[in-house]
Parts: sequence; structure tokens; C-alpha cells
Amino acid sequence: MTGETALRVGAWAQRRRFRAEGFVPERLAAQKTSSVSMVIPTRECGATITGVLDGTVGPLVAEGLVDEVVVVDAGSRDGTAELAAAHGARIVQQDEVLTEFGPALGKGDAMWRAVHATGGEIVCFLDGDTADSDPRHPLGLLGPLLGDPSIELVKGAFDRPLRAAGTELAHEGGRVTELMARPLLNFHEPLLAGFAQPLAGEFAARRSLLEAIPFPVGYGVEIAVLIEALRARGLEALAECHLGTRRQPHQPLRALGEMAYAVLTAVERRLEHHDRAPDGRYLRPWDDFRVAWVPIAERPPLASLIADR
Repeated sequence: MTGETALRVGAWAQRRRFRAEGFVPERLAAQKTSSVSMVIPTRECGATITGVLDGTVGPLVAEGLVDEVVVVDAGSRDGTAELAAAHGARIVQQDEVLTEFGPALGKGDAMWRAVHATGGEIVCFLDGDTADSDPRHPLGLLGPLLGDPSIELVKGAFDRPLRAAGTELAHEGGRVTELMARPLLNFHEPLLAGFAQPLAGEFAARRSLLEAIPFPVGYGVEIAVLIEALRARGLEALAECHLGTRRQPHQPLRALGEMAYAVLTAVERRLEHHDRAPDGRYLRPWDDFRVAWVPIAERPPLASLIADR
């Protein structure tokens, strides 16, 4: 990163980093001119989905800030879909959208299909597996978009403690971010190095942007969307909002390697001189040298499908 780039990113941060508590629901509702779809991808989230719907999304629906709430479910067998429907969400099974592409292959695939299955001019993605229900989370994602038409994407940022041996370790929760995503961005896409959490799964964007870019089907989706948005709209169209604290289940260290591989692949595919064609094989030497398959396929821009039809 050059000194000039560092100055540019610092100037961006002064203008485009927000805090959720700075947005007032009543004020945003009064100035709202775009319809909003709230999307919650789920897989076995029966223990948390009602809290997300009632405690996080419900207050914004009551204020008129959210026009539709859609739970995109991965065939959960713990009652997630039934609970979500009972609490006011429209249920979409991910494998029943754009069936010509076969079964959904991961979270990114579910998000891509959700954009197709919803109608809001702004689409906001929330996690369904969190116990930290707080309407500030979607409020902080929607606030910059509703208040400034020049902003096209808002990423969420959280304080993410890591629970270990009965204690909480501050700032230790984003291990793939710190060891893979942040070094990659500093090296290949330094204009995005100012994002505190480039892999945050909670973000909101304008439909016109989301339909114009490809989506990796798996864990690489968040960093890919960020890079594609930068190239399509420029840094000034991107923002980040601090939403509070997020406590979610943490993956074992060895599972993080496969996530990091998906992130690496998504970035590599966007390099100018990319000439590799990975197939997703990931060797596990600790598991008798078995090979795991990491979902790294990509879905085309939805706008291209609409044009074809």
C-alpha cells in the first residue's frame, strides 16, 4: 500500500464509517424512498430465529422501515422454517429458487437466490444464528443507504470476542479475517483495507448493484461482493457501520482452513493475471489424508439471467 492510498483510505473512513446509534428509526422512516427486503439465510437456526425476527427485525417492520422479511432456509430439520413462518417471515427454501442451477451449494448461493426471490430496492442480509437480538444491527445497515443515495453498499462491523475456557477474549473472534482476508486486501485491493470486517455476513446493498455482480456459492461471497462493488461503483459508494457486539458459535481451527481457502480462491479469481482453475479439493492430512470439497463455484450476475429471459 502506498502512502497516497493510505491517505485516501483514511479520508474515506472519515466520511463513510458510521455507528448504528447515530440513526433514529422515526427519522429514517420519514425520509425513506426505497423499498427494503430483509433476508435471513438459515440452517438449523431453530434456537435463535425467533429472537432475530422478534427482537431484531420486528421493531423496524413496525416503524415501516422494512417491507418484506424473507427467511431463506437450507432444509432445516429443527423447525426453523415453521418457527419463522409463525413469527411473520415469508419462507423460501433455497433449493426451490432458480432450480435450473441445481441444489444450493452454500451460503453465498442462498444469498444469490434470495436476491432473485425478493423485490426490495434495497436488500439487507442478517444472520439467523445469533443470540444478540438488537434492532440497531439492521438499522445501522439501512441508515446510510436510506439517508444518502450515493451509498450503494454498507458492511456491518462488530466487536467479536472469542470464548475460550470459560472466558471471553476481546477482538479474537475474526480469525479468518485477520490471517487471510486482511492481508489479501492490503496486498491486492488496498482501497478496501479500511474495512474492519470485510468478511461480515451482515450487509445491505442496492438491488441494482447486487444483480450486476457474480456471487461465489460459499464462504468467499463476502469478500467477493466487496471487491466487485468497489470495481463497479468505486470506494465512495461503499460504507461500513459499527453495529455493536456479536456472539456466534466459533468454528474449530482446522475448519477455518477451508473457509480461508474459499476466501483466497475468491480473491485470486479477481486478479488481473489469474490463470489457475482450482476445483475445490482441500487435503486434510490429520484425517488420514482425506480430501474435503470446498464450495468455490460462482453464480453469474442475476442481471444476465434477466436479460437472457
